[in-house]
Amino acid sequence: MYTPMPPSPPTRRALLRGALGLGTAAALSACGGAGTTPRTSGDVTLSLWTHDPGYEEFFVKGVPEADRATDFRYHLKVTRSGPPDIVTKLLAQAVAGRGTPDLVGFEIGSFPRMLRGDISERLLHDLTADVEAVPGLKDDLLPARTAPFSKDGRLYAFDSDTPMVVYFYRDDLFAAYDLPADAATWEEFAEAGARVYRDHRASLCVVSTAGSDPTQVVQSFQMLLYQRGGAFFDADGKLLLDSPEAEEVLRFLCEGLRSGFVIDVSDYYGAAMQAALKRGRVIGLPMAIWYKNYGLAPNVPEQKGRWRVRDLPRFSKGGGVTAALGGTGFGVVKDKANTRAATEFLFKTWLTHDGQVRRFTETGYLPTRRSVYEDPRLGAYTDDFCGGQRLFGLYRSLLPDVPPFHQSPDQSILYDVLAGNLLRAYRGGITPRQALKQTAADYRDQAGR
Repeated sequence: MYTPMPPSPPTRRALLRGALGLGTAAALSACGGAGTTPRTSGDVTLSLWTHDPGYEEFFVKGVPEADRATDFRYHLKVTRSGPPDIVTKLLAQAVAGRGTPDLVGFEIGSFPRMLRGDISERLLHDLTADVEAVPGLKDDLLPARTAPFSKDGRLYAFDSDTPMVVYFYRDDLFAAYDLPADAATWEEFAEAGARVYRDHRASLCVVSTAGSDPTQVVQSFQMLLYQRGGAFFDADGKLLLDSPEAEEVLRFLCEGLRSGFVIDVSDYYGAAMQAALKRGRVIGLPMAIWYKNYGLAPNVPEQKGRWRVRDLPRFSKGGGVTAALGGTGFGVVKDKANTRAATEFLFKTWLTHDGQVRRFTETGYLPTRRSVYEDPRLGAYTDDFCGGQRLFGLYRSLLPDVPPFHQSPDQSILYDVLAGNLLRAYRGGITPRQALKQTAADYRDQAGR
C-alpha cells in the first residue's frame, strides 16, 4: 500500500511572507543569522528608520553624548517613511533576509502589527533585561507608557512621550462668556456649554467625523473613555469595549452634539478645524498635550497667549483627570552586528535624565521617567502660547492618573468597525448601547475572537 510522504514544513521565508501578506502569526527568524559577529566598540553606522524629522534631529544631536558614554563612535544613516510603511518595509526586508534597520521608530497605531504571533519576539531585541540592569530604571519608567510596546511581560520599544490628555481653552472667551474654567465635572461643563452654544454658537468639546480616517474618529471617543476608566483591550488583548463606562461616555458625546456643547469637525488639523478656531466656534477641547504644537499653534498662531491648559474635568460617576493619546516607540532589531551598539545608543540618548529633558525642550514630548518631572529646568519652563503658564506642576500632578493603553494585533479591525458605529450613534441612527454591542459583535466576527 502506498503511503504518501508528509508535507515538508513551511520554509522560514514562507512564514515571513505570511506575516507580511496575510497579517497572520509567523515565526520570524533572526535577521543577523548565526554567523553574525556583534560589534562591541569602534566606529559604527546605525541605520535608523523614523517617520518624524523631529526624532531624526534629536538622535543626530545625541551622537556626541552617546560617543562619550559608550565604547562606540556613532554615525547615523536615517530613512524616513510613513508610519504604516515602516512596518511593511521592515517585514518585507525580513522576508528578503537583508536590509533591515538597526533602530526603528514605531508609531503607536502601527505597532499592533508587530504583536501578531511571535513577530516581536523573533524580530525585535527584548529590552527587559537591559532595563533591569540599570539601577532604578525599571521603577522610574512609567508603566502606562511601556504597556503599548510590550507583549507577555517583555518590552520591545521605548515610548517617545507621556502624551497626557488635557483641556485646552480660550481664557479670554471663557471670561467674556462667563464660563467656569475651574468647573470640576464634565456635567457642569456640558450645562454651561449648552448655554454658550445657544448664546454665542461656541462649543467646548470636539469630535472628529472624518469617515475616511477611522483613527481620528475613534480618538475623540477614546480620550474620554480611558479617562472614565474604560478601555479597548486588557493586557492579554481581550476586548473590553462593551462596558457601562463606554456607554456612559458615548451617550455624553451624543447628547453634547444635540445641545451644541460638542461640535463635529471633519478632522482636528485641516481647514474646517482652522476655521472653527479662528471664528471662535471652538473655544475649548480635550486633546493630548502635543496638540498645541501640531494643531493649535499652526492653525491659529495669532491666538498665542490666549489659550490655557488645565486637567480634564472629572465624570461625576468616576474616573480620573487625564488619559493618554499617541506615542512612538523606538526598538532595536535583534541578532544583528549592530544590535548591541543600537541598544546602547538608545539608552544613552533616549533614556538618560538629560536626554529626556532635551527631548522635551526640542520636540515638546513629555518624559517617560517619573523622576525627570522633578527637574528644576522643566519646573521653570513657561509656555508662551498658553499665556506663560508653568505647566510641569500640572503634568506632575497628572502622572498617577495616566492610564495604560494595551494594544491588540487586531486593533485595526476594532477601529474600522467602531468608527462606523460611532458616526451612526452621533447622527442618531442607533443608540450608544446598540453602537457598542454591534461593534463588539462585528469585531469578534472579523477577528475570530
